[in-house]
Amino acid sequence: MTTVLPDTAPPDTQPAAYRWRWAALFVILAAEVMDLLDALVTTIAGPSIQAELGGSESLIQWLGAGYTLAMAVGLITGGRLGDLYGRKRMFMIGAAGFVAASALCAAATTPEMLIGARVLQGLLGAVLLPQGLGMIKEMFPPKEAGAAFGAFGPVMGLSAVGGPILAGWLVDADLLGTGWRMIFLINLPLGLLALLGAAKFLPESRSAHASRLDLGGVALVSAGALLLLYPLVQGRELGWPAWTFVMMAASLPVFLLFGRQQAARRRSGGDPLVEPSLFRRRAFTGGLVAGLAFFAGMIGFGLAFSLYVQLGLGYSPLKAGLASVPQSLGIVVGFGIAGGAGLTRKLGRRLLHLGLAVMAAATIGFVITLDQAGIGVTPWQLAPALGVFGIGMGLVMAPFFDIILAGVQPHETGSASGSLTAVQQLGGAVGIALLGTLFFNTLSFGPLGPDPASFGDAMRLVLWVEVALLAVTFLAAFLLPRQAREEEHAH
Repeated sequence: MTTVLPDTAPPDTQPAAYRWRWAALFVILAAEVMDLLDALVTTIAGPSIQAELGGSESLIQWLGAGYTLAMAVGLITGGRLGDLYGRKRMFMIGAAGFVAASALCAAATTPEMLIGARVLQGLLGAVLLPQGLGMIKEMFPPKEAGAAFGAFGPVMGLSAVGGPILAGWLVDADLLGTGWRMIFLINLPLGLLALLGAAKFLPESRSAHASRLDLGGVALVSAGALLLLYPLVQGRELGWPAWTFVMMAASLPVFLLFGRQQAARRRSGGDPLVEPSLFRRRAFTGGLVAGLAFFAGMIGFGLAFSLYVQLGLGYSPLKAGLASVPQSLGIVVGFGIAGGAGLTRKLGRRLLHLGLAVMAAATIGFVITLDQAGIGVTPWQLAPALGVFGIGMGLVMAPFFDIILAGVQPHETGSASGSLTAVQQLGGAVGIALLGTLFFNTLSFGPLGPDPASFGDAMRLVLWVEVALLAVTFLAAFLLPRQAREEEHAH
C-alpha cells in the first residue's frame, strides 16, 4: 500500500479550475486502486503461487519485498520525471507499463520470472502514482483541493478491506483455469480504462522549475537497500554464511556515502534527491526512524498472518482474506475516530502514542488468544484482537505524516514528503524480509513436513517482534513536533 504525499508547500499562484477535474480525479484514483490492490494481493496468494511455480519460501517474501523495494527507489525520482517530461505523458507511460508488467506476472512460468515482473511493476507504479498528485494541485482551486485529496482516504480504506477478499476469491474461483494469475490479469481492464481516461481527461502539466535527475544518488540508495534486504531474505535458506552479515553491515556505509553525496551535490549547485538540511532536523530524522519501524511491523505482520492462517491453520485463500477483514475495518474506524472527533487537532503527537499503545495491547491480546485457543483457533476468536489492532493503526496513520512535516521548513516539504513515502515502502520491504524470515526460521520440520504446532510458535515470535517495533516507533515519536501545522489539516 502506498501513500504518496502531496507537496504541501503553499503555491505561488492560485490554480484555475480545470473543466474535467472531477473526471480526471476518478482516473487518478483508478491508478491508486491498482497500486493498492497489487501491494496486497500477493500476501494472500503467495502460498498458492509457491505451490504451483515451486521455489523456496523466500519466493513469497520476494513477491512483496521486490515490489515495495522497487517502488521505494522509483518514488524518489518518479515525481521529477513528470516535472521534466510532462505529468500526463509520464502517467500514461507508467499506466501502460504497469499493465504490461501485470501481464508478465500473469504469464510467469518460473519464480525468477515472476519476481522480475513484480520488480518491474513496482518501478512503473512509482512512475505512475506521483503524477496524479501534481495534477490535482494544478486542476483544483484551493476551496476544492481538500475534497480532492480527501477522496484518497475512502479509496484506501475500501481497497484495504476489499483487496484481500478479492485476491482470495479470485484464487479460489479459478476463473477460466487461471487460478492465482487472475489477481494480475484484473489489472488489464483497470489499466486500460485508466489509459483511455487519461488520454481524454488529464490536462497537460509540467513544472516550471524542473530539476535534473540525480542518478548517482539513486544508484547509491538502491545499492544500500539491496545490501540490507537480499541477505535478510536469502540468509536463512543458505545457512547464514559470513558474507550475508558482511552485506548487511556494508549497507550502513553505503547509506552514509549517500548522505555525503547528497550534501556535495547541493554544495555544487545540483538538485539532490533529499535536501541535506533535513537530516539536521530532529523531527525528520525521528520521523524516518518511526516510519521505518512502524511500516516494517505493519506490512511484515500482514505477511506473517497470511502465512499462519493458510499454511498453519489450513485456510483457503478466500477464508484467509476474510479473516483479515476485522483489521482492515479497524483501520477505517481508526481513521474515522481521529478525523470525526478532531483528535488530530486536539491531541497532536499524543494521538500517535495512543494509537501505538492500542496496537501493542491488541498484539499482546493476539498472543493470549493463541495461547488459549491453540491450533484450533477460529477467525471469530482472532477478530477482536485484529479489529483493535486495526483501530490503533488508523489512529497512528491519521496524523503521522502531517506531524512529521510540521517539523520541516516549507521549502523542504516536497523533498521530505517524497523521502517519507519512500521510507514507507522501504519499511514494508524490510518488514517482509525480517518478519517473514523469522516466521520460516521458527518452523520445525518432521518427515511429513512442518510441525503444525510450530506455526503457532512462529506467529508468537512475530507478534513479540511486532511489540518491539511498536516500542521503537513509540520512542522515536517523542522527537516529533507536538502538533501538525494548521494549514496541513486541509489535506
